Amino acid sequence: MNISDVMIHINESLSEEARSALENAMRKIEGVVTPRFNAGKEHLLLIAYDTEKTNTAVLLEKARAAGYTAQLIGM
Repeated sequence: MNISDVMIHINESLSEEARSALENAMRKIEGVVTPRFNAGKEHLLLIAYDTEKTNTAVLLEKARAAGYTAQLIGM
């Protein structure tokens, strides 16, 4: 197992319910360990994931498929 982190910026303002739903959707991706938004930074989704099972393109596409405008940070 090789754990890495990625940060995804979500352009839209998300309610607490929408953030929770997106975190839950990310958890369904094989290899995702911990997706989370931090208080005060509701536009930034930090995801810890296993690079042997998934990749940043899959994670970004999941956010976009949920209907959000999203970009990887630091890539």
